[in-house]
Amino acid sequence: MQDVRMRICTATLLTLVSFFSVVGAVGVFVWWLVFTPRFHEIKRIRMVTGTLILVAVAALFISIAGGDGLSYLVRMITIILIGIWLFSEQKTGEFLHLGVWLLGNRTGFEMGMIAEMGMQMAESLAADLDRIHMAMMIKGQTWGVKTLVPAGLILVSDALVRAQDTAELMAVRGFYNGGTFCPKFTHKRYDLIPAMVAIVVVFLAFIPVSEFLILYQ
Repeated sequence: MQDVRMRICTATLLTLVSFFSVVGAVGVFVWWLVFTPRFHEIKRIRMVTGTLILVAVAALFISIAGGDGLSYLVRMITIILIGIWLFSEQKTGEFLHLGVWLLGNRTGFEMGMIAEMGMQMAESLAADLDRIHMAMMIKGQTWGVKTLVPAGLILVSDALVRAQDTAELMAVRGFYNGGTFCPKFTHKRYDLIPAMVAIVVVFLAFIPVSEFLILYQ
């Protein structure tokens, strides 16, 4: 989807229906298979794999404790897949366009800029984590509690320093309380098809088909 407004609305609907309905989660998974590039655009497949493994382990513990681990696994995997698709489709500046379009040049500008800075910070942290991992491999060290905690402290410290430097730079440049920005969006006719199918998935998840059959009879 080219239009960030339609993309976020679609992702929100699919995430909600996955969370509240197993049948809906299955429908969302089918939607993901049909209308997304699937894993082809994922930049950090190891991180995704690790997240999926953690979800599978949590589902196993839920099942051992007597809960419905399978339902949890299905719903969480679909939510993660939709999040992966949303993140992979995101382009620089889109949140700023969306924020100004929703809330105007004051609140919307600030919210959009905060979102953009958050995305840049996440990418910076991921790059730093890769460099730490590479340095540990060169030294012959492996991941563990003794190495994970210092690495986490380094990442948090660097993030705080970057945030402080950014705040000082914005203050020097005279930024205060919003700005002027003209949002623009690009979209194609094809974008309507996955959006409409997503609405159908939500509709079918909460209104069983059997109800229509009863009405028909």
